[in-house]
Amino acid sequence: MDRDQLFPLLDQFNIETPTWAYADTGTRFGKYLQPAAASTIDEKLADAGTVHRYTGCCPTVAVHVQWDFSVGVDATATASVAAKHGIRIGSINPNFFQDQVYKFGSVCNPDESVHVHAHRHMMSCIAIAKAVKSKTLSLWFPDGTNYPGQDDIVERKHRMHGALRQWHEAMPPEMKMLIEYKPFEPAFYHTDIADWGMAYIFAKDAGPNARVLVDTGHHLQGQNIEQIVALLIDEEMLGGFHFNDRKYADDDLTMGSIDPYAVFRIFHEIRNAAELHDRDVSDIAYMIDQSHNLKPKIEATIQTVATAQELYAKACLVDRKKLRDAQMATNVIDAEQCLKDAFFTDVRPMLQEWRKKKNLEPDPLAAYRASGYEAKVSAERESSRTTRGSNPSGSYA
Repeated sequence: MDRDQLFPLLDQFNIETPTWAYADTGTRFGKYLQPAAASTIDEKLADAGTVHRYTGCCPTVAVHVQWDFSVGVDATATASVAAKHGIRIGSINPNFFQDQVYKFGSVCNPDESVHVHAHRHMMSCIAIAKAVKSKTLSLWFPDGTNYPGQDDIVERKHRMHGALRQWHEAMPPEMKMLIEYKPFEPAFYHTDIADWGMAYIFAKDAGPNARVLVDTGHHLQGQNIEQIVALLIDEEMLGGFHFNDRKYADDDLTMGSIDPYAVFRIFHEIRNAAELHDRDVSDIAYMIDQSHNLKPKIEATIQTVATAQELYAKACLVDRKKLRDAQMATNVIDAEQCLKDAFFTDVRPMLQEWRKKKNLEPDPLAAYRASGYEAKVSAERESSRTTRGSNPSGSYA
């Protein structure tokens, strides 16, 4: 594949960054503060716009309703702020895990009053989505149990079915519902949507606009994620990704920092589906789900985006005719070598050329560092926090 073939594919490869990547975050043991971290939705949108300005491929930003749209925040005005920074509001993420009523789950909870609370919140999320012209609801549920016998597993399944059907009916016809899964945490005995098969069942039942969302950190050790991706695409049920990396579990590490070859293999299956199996992959949502506790927020996001572009470009370079010939001849070594040849190709010069054609700096991280943005907002935000007397970041600890 030459540059003329690769560059249009890169033009179409957009990545959504999340507002929570720009705010102070931490672990269950505590929150770690950074001077440049965003504390308000306006600051988060400014940071997201800055990432897009240097990368050229992050035109949307995911928002978290509980953290970004608290009481008094005007959704339409927030969309205008995003536009001012050259971006749009992307996926809307409800929160079914922080309110005290969710101690025993949200929609799977045996308590009907909790279902009402969750439904009210979801209706607010759909209203916000309409106001900001978002077409994506991104749903993750912490629902599950910690002990055998705590609740009836099948009854909880039926409660989830009912809620998703109801919300799907309430969505505008152009909106998509993405259903995420997670094998454990915070529920440690059973999780109500624990794997891609359960998410698939719930999505198929919810309605025609529901799809499965694959978070690359939400899998048990040894899981073949690219197989899941290939099957979901073939079934026309892959809605999108939350990209991160992990060593042990849902570690929220920057993409490709632990196993870049795994991400490359995922992108390879996506390009395979498009080029060999005539599948439409144009509406797959590529989203980042990371909270940077140690790395500077914006630098880590730019690093992730650049890594995603590199690994996607490598996957585009796979010689699929040669690969197919080797597969049909059961030539295992040559087939594997097709992937390795593409993976070990240095695509950075091609990406630099792509950026220059788009009037971008060839090295987005170096350009950002040279801009002085980090020092500028650190001083401004430290002064603002002192004036307010607190750090009202909505991010989780």
